[in-house]
Amino acid sequence: MKAKQVRVVPALLTDDVKTLERLVRQTEAFTDFAQLDIMDGRFVPSLSVTYQDIAAVNPRLTWEAHMMVLDPEVYLAGFKQAGARKIVFHYEATHDHEKVISEIRKLDLAAGLAVNPETPVVAIAPLVDKIDSILFLTVNPGFYGSQFLPEVLDKVAEFRDKYPDKEIGVDGGIKESNIAHIAGKGVDVIYVGSAIFRQPDPAASYRQLVKTARY
Repeated sequence: MKAKQVRVVPALLTDDVKTLERLVRQTEAFTDFAQLDIMDGRFVPSLSVTYQDIAAVNPRLTWEAHMMVLDPEVYLAGFKQAGARKIVFHYEATHDHEKVISEIRKLDLAAGLAVNPETPVVAIAPLVDKIDSILFLTVNPGFYGSQFLPEVLDKVAEFRDKYPDKEIGVDGGIKESNIAHIAGKGVDVIYVGSAIFRQPDPAASYRQLVKTARY
């Protein structure tokens, strides 16, 4: 039986425009898709670059925005204008999930739902049919290099059992030493930040992660 190749997507996180441009140009050299992490200093303690910063850098690859922000609907039009193809917002960041999804759809963007480690699968069940993908955070969000939380993989397994056809992503604390184990849990996409960009050769690190993310 042929091994399944799980997609590995670079996750870019910074609060500095020059660093953003460097990360984007690096990433363009080894892949055609990336996730840009957006933080507001409210939903998570950290701040990041803005959609205006991203527009100024003008990424030449396809990208999605992982929005770790309160009131995500406020940001949607700006990220559409900056070139995002997909918006991933947090379940915990709003009380009106269906409104956010509706606003994303009005902009003709794909919609993903991110879930913090403490949120159970049963809480997101009413939204599964309305979104394109689910993103399980395997760290407490907001920082590069946070501690991987292996218990989240139990939720991944539970979700996969209940929703076998929905795209599942995981994000946080993933590196060469654990990516094969995570890939084997039935995920479709693995997002990686520091294990790519905090290495001496990001392109080589990315290629090694891709090579290892099989089951």
